[in-house]
Amino acid sequence: GFVMYAVFEDGSRQYRVREGDVVNVDFREAQVGSNLEFNRVLLAQHENETTIGQPVIAGARVVGEVVDHPSIKMYIQHFKRRKNYRRMKGHRQPYTAVRISKIEVPS
Repeated sequence: GFVMYAVFEDGSRQYRVREGDVVNVDFREAQVGSNLEFNRVLLAQHENETTIGQPVIAGARVVGEVVDHPSIKMYIQHFKRRKNYRRMKGHRQPYTAVRISKIEVPS
């Protein structure tokens, strides 16, 4: 039946998605507009029942379209008081934004 939401794993992190959601996964070389497939689906919620993988649901996959490559800038600041010690370091973490187009779970 219609899948309400699914939980999939990517790069040791788990994402709970519905169709149409946009999530930021770890950066990967992929053209904007191309499709990405995640087949480590851990859980899927249908109309009235829940399928739980052990640990993953066999044959299930989450397909998404790459929409962007955003990045988040982080500032790492070290400071020791009274010691004239300051360090400022920037870091930009790239992501890949994926719009979930379909969640497929074999019934």
